[in-house]
Amino acid sequence: MQVMKWSVMALAIAAATSQMAYADEQDDATPAEENISSQAASNGFIEDADLTLLNRNFAFYRNFNHGADDQNYRNEWAHGFMTTFTSGFTQGVIGFGADAFGQVGLKLNSGEGTGGTGLLPVDGSNPEKGQDEYGLAGGAVKARVSETVLAFGQQRPESPVFATGDSRLLPSWATGTTLASDEITDLHIQGGHFYSGSGSASTNQDGELSTVYGGTDFNTADYIGGDYTFNDNLSMGLHASKYEDLWNQYYADLYHTFSFSDDVSLSTSLNYYNTQDTGDANGGEISNNTYSAAFALAVGAQTFTLAHQRVNGDTPFDYLNAGGSDGNSIWLANSVQYSDFNAPGEKSYQARYDLDMTTLGVPGLSFMARYITGSGGNGTDADVNGAYNSVVDGPLYGHGGDEWERDLEVKYVVQEGAAKDLSFRVRQATWRSNNSYFSGGEDFSTGLDEVRIITEYPLDIL
Repeated sequence: MQVMKWSVMALAIAAATSQMAYADEQDDATPAEENISSQAASNGFIEDADLTLLNRNFAFYRNFNHGADDQNYRNEWAHGFMTTFTSGFTQGVIGFGADAFGQVGLKLNSGEGTGGTGLLPVDGSNPEKGQDEYGLAGGAVKARVSETVLAFGQQRPESPVFATGDSRLLPSWATGTTLASDEITDLHIQGGHFYSGSGSASTNQDGELSTVYGGTDFNTADYIGGDYTFNDNLSMGLHASKYEDLWNQYYADLYHTFSFSDDVSLSTSLNYYNTQDTGDANGGEISNNTYSAAFALAVGAQTFTLAHQRVNGDTPFDYLNAGGSDGNSIWLANSVQYSDFNAPGEKSYQARYDLDMTTLGVPGLSFMARYITGSGGNGTDADVNGAYNSVVDGPLYGHGGDEWERDLEVKYVVQEGAAKDLSFRVRQATWRSNNSYFSGGEDFSTGLDEVRIITEYPLDIL
């Protein structure tokens, strides 16, 4: 793979550079007199290690305003334990380490006909009932030279073109190789090669990589990219990925903050994706340009945000599904609690309000409300031999599709004492669409109401 060739070359260059730098530091300066690399400052495998335990309690209720099947609502409650060990690196020019995790999910409630929220694996004999318990364990080995880390194993990559998700009880994982480098000040470079995924409600360590909306499987994914910080107020990123025999995807972003005073600032975020089919084009013909722009005005404890998002193309903006769980490689302003507002041709607008009550005398308490409306969806021109259209079933999206969503969230984080960092969050979403949004019309849900109650308690063990 071309990306992996770049990765090996980058590691070799970094190794040679760091060896010379390391020698110079030993000859000319002490650590106290000169800045040294992270590897040169390593204290050891155990000395720099972290061991954490995250308790997550998740209650999920979704009521369908209208649905095609007999399941009018979904209601599950579960508790998850996530133990994560992150080692330091052994000392020397090249440091070695290992990371490991173990996670367990326990059913607290999932009755007959109310499962399928994604918190629990479904019971094999009843797809609308969650299993009593499940778990997953894994890890990765890693090596560091100077400020460059090469890792192989189960990981949670965070790239705008390849990222696993964590929106349910437990996070999802992907198996492969990553390279991350911070050799150049203010420039973070990353790349990866992945070949399987583990879903958030799965015990399968070798699940399929696929797409969320098209449901198209692919064998491998390669990506590379970099993010550069010009100063405290301006940063940008460029990234690219190749999903084997599916698509090439390119991404660019720009973030800027302008301060009018100590209490007033304007933040701008611009995000752009270009996706083109490649190889055997197993998802069909894809030529998609999607972008979003958001402007957030912060005034003291309050933030007012306006955002616009647009999908140009005959197919929806699609992204990674790892082992059966939606990934997080959709860095668009209007991808929110339920909908991604990503139908072909869709134009959407968002108005959002945030309140941080710290300055009002209640530290740790915050509130958010947003409303998004989308229109103009049209998937009838998608390739009839592709994943988003079918000669038999017709297009996934209809013509003239409209939708809207309203989200409310209240969150409180304990600030001190024995329960420090314990958090409580309530999220409510209401979504509606017309019958043209999905091509199935009456065969698809045109609305839902949803409540999520999430409690988290992180513990530092080591």
